[in-house]
Amino acid sequence: MQEAKKNILTLQGFYLLAFFGVGSLFPLLSVYLKQVENLNGSQIGMIMSLGPIIMIFFQPIWGMVCDATQSPTRVLTLTALLTGIAGMGYLVFDGFYWFLVIAIVVAIFQSAIIPVSDSITLKYTGKVNYNYGNIRLFGSLGFGLAVFIMGKLSESVLGPGVIFYAFLISLTLASILAWRSPSERQTKKVDLKNGMRKLLVYRKFLLFLIVTFMIFGPNLSNNTYFGLFVEDSGGTYAGIGLAFMLAVLLEIPFMRISGKWIQRYGLLMVVLFAGIASMLRWVLYFFEPSLTVIYATTVIQGFSLGLFIPAGLQYVKEIAPINMDATAVTLYAAVGNGIGNWFCTFVGGYLYDFFNIFVVYLFFGGLALIGVLLTLVLLKAERSYSQLAHTS
Repeated sequence: MQEAKKNILTLQGFYLLAFFGVGSLFPLLSVYLKQVENLNGSQIGMIMSLGPIIMIFFQPIWGMVCDATQSPTRVLTLTALLTGIAGMGYLVFDGFYWFLVIAIVVAIFQSAIIPVSDSITLKYTGKVNYNYGNIRLFGSLGFGLAVFIMGKLSESVLGPGVIFYAFLISLTLASILAWRSPSERQTKKVDLKNGMRKLLVYRKFLLFLIVTFMIFGPNLSNNTYFGLFVEDSGGTYAGIGLAFMLAVLLEIPFMRISGKWIQRYGLLMVVLFAGIASMLRWVLYFFEPSLTVIYATTVIQGFSLGLFIPAGLQYVKEIAPINMDATAVTLYAAVGNGIGNWFCTFVGGYLYDFFNIFVVYLFFGGLALIGVLLTLVLLKAERSYSQLAHTS
């Protein structure tokens, strides 16, 4: 019992520090690249969009490494440390092409952190009958605190470069906790190639992948552009940090109530609520609201992501064919976290360069509208199937 408590605290500490590191760097990196390095919108969009697309290819590779070595804790320890060290490259080197190389190297190692830590944590919590969400919440807490604290420190005598030192220190400490985490080995292998071939001809699953792309992609890409949006609206580094902290921390209560909403309204209805909320937020940002309104609307992120993340994952597992749920979840994560995030970040950079940040959010709103309409199509198909089954 004492050993289990110690391991749970170790895992909670890892999530807190790992997400504190990520929150220290990425939400403020776009502002740093613009203000300090004088890069334009398309250059920033290209740098920030590399991470998601690199992760699509390297996450399965790190999974194979864990399978081959049967030592996910060592993989997690090494990749967390190397991610922090690689991030210092932004201070050591200079110029757009160097920053592209650094972004690729950071993404290669960072792509292991979340899936490997989630795998270790899910296996351990299943073994000791502990709620995974009570550990994962520390990640949201760490991310929210990091952006707020780094926003303040960036305006102090330390300057904007402090975000890179915080990134290194946090991930170094996280790697120490990773080394001390429970040694839960990989036991389930995913035949991604054959699984994808079967799943991509399944109409309902394919439609939901598009929904994920349209709704979840802009929400993740918002982590890149929200800092620029607050800045262009008259905000400061500290203001960016406050807005991010409010948005991320508000995800926690909505994740807690998502289960009750899913039981009451159904999975697709909860996805629909999340999509409509996201769409309204992005369209509102196009009309250049005041900072007060921007801060107030951060509750929408908590609502939309806090509901979409658990509902989307559960829906994918529910509709996946028997023995294909792991492959379905892998593909679902690749489309939302990878392709959707990359596409929105990449295109957003050019829109920001040629127009302004407000047009970027109009683009996000258009994508979310398509996602909402496709969710309605899925809802209609589901209800028709239920009526047909009932009458027969």
